[in-house]
Amino acid sequence: MLDQEELAHVAKLARLDMDAEALARMAGQLDAILRYAAKLDEVDITGVAPTTHTLDAVNALRDDEVRASLPREEALKNAPQRNEEAFVVPKVIS
Repeated sequence: MLDQEELAHVAKLARLDMDAEALARMAGQLDAILRYAAKLDEVDITGVAPTTHTLDAVNALRDDEVRASLPREEALKNAPQRNEEAFVVPKVIS
């Protein structure tokens, strides 16, 4: 279990301004969390490879290849406002 001095130090590192009552309440909660996390040390992980994802994911990006671009007329077809060559949007920089 964390003592009050350690808990006050952790609170200071987290930039939390806590009074003695809040520290006492937090001590019990943090101790319960740490005891629960310590149960993971009991699990035998021999032969289990480290993983960053639960699924066997592969890179889903497509190959970078040159393709024909969308014709300008089709790209601008549904634009609320446009001129002959581009979308017209409100000015955001004055």
